[in-house]
Amino acid sequence: MTPQPPTGAALSPVPLARAWREGRIVPLAAAVERERFALAAAVGPGGLGPLERRWGPGVVLGSGGSRGHGASGRRWCLLPLERLQASAAATGQWLEGLGIDPAACLHLNPLPLHHVSGLLPWLRARQWGAAHRRLAPVWMRQPALLARAAPLPRHRPVLLSLVPTQLQRLLDDPAGEAWLRRLALIWVGGAPLPPELAARARAAGLPLAPCYGATETAAMVTALAPQRFLAGGDGCGPPLPGVELRLAVGGAVELRCGRLSPGWLEAGRLRPLSLDPDGWWPSGDAGRLGPEGLELLGRLDGAIHSGGETVFPEQLEPRLLAAAAASGLPLQAVLLLAVPDREWGQRLVALVRPRPEAGAAERTAVLLAGLEQLAASWAPAERPRRWLLCPELAPSALGKWQRGRWQRWLMALQAGHTPGDAGADEHLQR
Repeated sequence: MTPQPPTGAALSPVPLARAWREGRIVPLAAAVERERFALAAAVGPGGLGPLERRWGPGVVLGSGGSRGHGASGRRWCLLPLERLQASAAATGQWLEGLGIDPAACLHLNPLPLHHVSGLLPWLRARQWGAAHRRLAPVWMRQPALLARAAPLPRHRPVLLSLVPTQLQRLLDDPAGEAWLRRLALIWVGGAPLPPELAARARAAGLPLAPCYGATETAAMVTALAPQRFLAGGDGCGPPLPGVELRLAVGGAVELRCGRLSPGWLEAGRLRPLSLDPDGWWPSGDAGRLGPEGLELLGRLDGAIHSGGETVFPEQLEPRLLAAAAASGLPLQAVLLLAVPDREWGQRLVALVRPRPEAGAAERTAVLLAGLEQLAASWAPAERPRRWLLCPELAPSALGKWQRGRWQRWLMALQAGHTPGDAGADEHLQR
């Protein structure tokens, strides 16, 4: 039977709170057909009743995945309410350690509820007895509008959670920077904080608290105090209360806490997270432990961070090939590579090899335009920012992509050099 999109998914706090009072687990996904069908397939036709009887109320949220179960890619994680509440309690204790009363705060929230960093601000405020206000996405793209639409009260501390892309946009506008200066604390997570952006935030005197966490950990598990950040501290800070952190061989970040997800759903079955006998979970990130706690070095599984989202190029490539075939576009091979981006952290660039029958430059130009149109409906972080024609693009004799080789090829092209082992018609890039 073809999976159907989940019905009754709570995309606002009121129905979500009602569902929890009824003891239900609520699956949450973006309002995109592909996401909703993927979530429905993960839940399976039998529904969530058995999990509700075992774990009580909670949510199922999409995660970027990890190396922990031998698979990479998107997972749909079960997060029982009691574990979400434990996360909120740990964050409250951390705030109290800074001399901030959690109950006195206003928690601003620019992220959607189907993202763990959008769910937790509302849940924290609910648990602390604090105020919560959502910020419309359009406000975050127009800092002057944000300053007018969301004036900040002077009688209470205001907290905000951002991804680096949002912080970059606000800092690029004087109105946005002035608005940020009035906040009591700004958590920044979802992707590594670029050093240049951190330096700009320090120069502006912003009370940033870089943090680290995952869907599997019910949001942040480490955070750096704003005072330490402003004093020049790097990294994501020490563990929050109830969290233990260590590095495995090779620098892999592992952690242990009582609020880890019980597992992820696949065709109606709960697959437990991969833990060692002592309960340590491999996060899939590389890091080191410095004077200010955890410093992230990057993902271990080939994923990239783009605009606060985790993107898996190896999953997007077959998707694009299939869409091109269905549309009759003469695409033979495509490779998605990451390039640094000042605002997004990383963005994708697509290397494209047409089928031999594509022929003349006019038809290959049509191919690139068609591919760009196919990807226009994808999530912003998944859309390649450039499309480059690369007639020599091919995997190795064993059928594997030598991504390092093609990354060097792309870097040479961007530097204005002629790549030594392949060619591209630069005038056809989009």
